Amino acid sequence: MSLTRSLVLSDVAPGDRRMTTHVRPLMRTLRPALTEEDFDRFVTEAHAQGLVLTAAYDAGGHCTALATHRVLATSRGRILFVDDLVTHPGHRSTGIATALLAHLTERARVCGCHRVELDSGTANVTAHRFYHVRGLTIAALHFTLPVGVGT
Repeated sequence: MSLTRSLVLSDVAPGDRRMTTHVRPLMRTLRPALTEEDFDRFVTEAHAQGLVLTAAYDAGGHCTALATHRVLATSRGRILFVDDLVTHPGHRSTGIATALLAHLTERARVCGCHRVELDSGTANVTAHRFYHVRGLTIAALHFTLPVGVGT
């Protein structure tokens, strides 16, 4: 049996014990500066804004990957925006992220979205290669302007 066939995808909501035992530690591998308290605040606020956290579990029940995403209505059409996509370092290059991205793409179709969109840090060349191989293209540049609150 292939790894991706034994994968179980599960949406994890605030208050679910898996949020602190599985999701938070994995998210902190992507965002190490995010404290446990900041993560908990982020999840509560973002979930209220429509954020969904989808965790991928292997046959042994280990959380191997995570996607945070939401459906947005934009002037360019309805999109599924992926805020974060992270695979546990010990499970990279095994097909898990590909399976998770395929799941998000199908979820976007079901939700009536025109596209899946995400941002990737400019220095994250490995992720860029992953996205390009899977058919994602660079359609825009994302600009930021710090405003002094929480920067």
